Order: sequence, then structure tokens, then C-alpha cells
Amino acid sequence: MKIALLGYGKMGQIIEKFALERGHEVVLKIHDQNGSELNKRNLQQADVAIDFSTPDAVMHNIYQCFEANVPVVVGTTGWYGNLQAVKNDCMSGNHTLLWGSNFSIGVNLFFHVNKVLARLMNRYPVYDVQVEEIHHTQKLDSPSGTAITIAEGIIENLDRKSEWVNIQAASEDEPVPQAGQLLIESLRIEQVPGTHTVLYSSEVDDIEFKHTAHSRAGFALGAVIAAEWLQNKQGFYSVSDVFEFNKNS
Repeated sequence: MKIALLGYGKMGQIIEKFALERGHEVVLKIHDQNGSELNKRNLQQADVAIDFSTPDAVMHNIYQCFEANVPVVVGTTGWYGNLQAVKNDCMSGNHTLLWGSNFSIGVNLFFHVNKVLARLMNRYPVYDVQVEEIHHTQKLDSPSGTAITIAEGIIENLDRKSEWVNIQAASEDEPVPQAGQLLIESLRIEQVPGTHTVLYSSEVDDIEFKHTAHSRAGFALGAVIAAEWLQNKQGFYSVSDVFEFNKNS
């Protein structure tokens, strides 16, 4: 495949490494210094685009890919308030987009088991539940997209939670979660690629379910695998379609 990398920071560079190792070619690299080079003509050199840019840039990048009719894999988070509108435009324009809050194989296994666990815990209201996410200090959005996906998986399967609320651990005057609200606590610590924990607590015990990333490599490899999977497809997909963990469950 010929790949356009939209966002050439640390993640983009690791994605490039895996893409080259798997026999692909990177034909376009867009970063802060050359953002004006993102246009229809340049994008059409590529078979697929992979976006790991910023919440401020991602919407522009998506619609540039739509205009060029180039399939795009979107790993950037912080834009999900526009998800339904993007899906509508993708489908009505016969474009192709695959999005995910996290492309790591391990995290996608975590997403699936998290839903199963929430269904089991729905029987036991003595347990409260919260989510904690820890990331590096350069992460721009809070909570992380991964934490939101985890929270939504719990809310879909646990009757006693109807919405999530975010608290940043270092901040003051944050809202106190009310009944029915699922707390996501966000921490920002230097050099932490990403740690996500689901904690069920009762008066007698705790159950902790945790994923710890050792580097960004898992996210990057998963994004390349997703781009490979997207070839010759049309439509609007999520990363769960790639891994198909729900197929035999």
C-alpha cells in the first residue's frame, strides 16, 4: 500500500516504521510545519491515509480525505462529538473511514472483556465502579478516547450507570459524581504511554481490571493492520470490526 501519514509526531514515526517493515510505502507525511501540503492532489498519491494528528486538525484532515476519495484510518481522539455527523457524510458521499480510540490488540481485547465483566457485575449492585486513565503530559484531550470507550462499554451493560463524568486528579473544584454517573479519573504523568484501570469496589473487596501499555508500538502496529484490513472496502467502520472479538462470543 501507499500510505499518507497525517500527523508525523512520535506516533506517526512509529507507524512509518511498522508500515515499512510490512512492505508498504509512505508517500506523504503531514506535520505542523507542512500542513498546507495536505490537499486533494497530494492525498491521491496514497491508497490509504492514517491520521494521528491533533483534535484541532483531525476534522479538516477527514474531510480532505473525503474530498480526495481516499480511505482514512483515524486514531486521533477528541472529536467524537462530531462522530455521527462524520458518519452521515461518509455514508452519503460513499467514502471510507475507520475510527478507533485505540488500535492496540491488547486494548481491544480489554474493551471486549470489559463489556463481559460489566454484564456479570450488573447482578451485584453492592459494587460501585470507576475508571482511571493515566497518560503522558503531552496528551491534549481528557479523558482519553480509550477511557471513554471503556466507560461506554460499562454504561451499555450496567443498569446502575447512565453517563460518565470526568475528574482531573490535579484539578480543584471538579464535580462530584452523582448517583448513576460513572467517574473517569484522569492523571497526566511524564513518560506514561497509557494505563487504564476499571475498579469495582464493595465494602468487602475490590476487583481491579487493568491494561498497561509499555510503549506506543502496539497502537502503531494496530493502525497499520487496520489500514491493511480497510483495503477494497467502502463505508464507515470502527476498530472493533477489524478484530471481530464479538464474532464468537
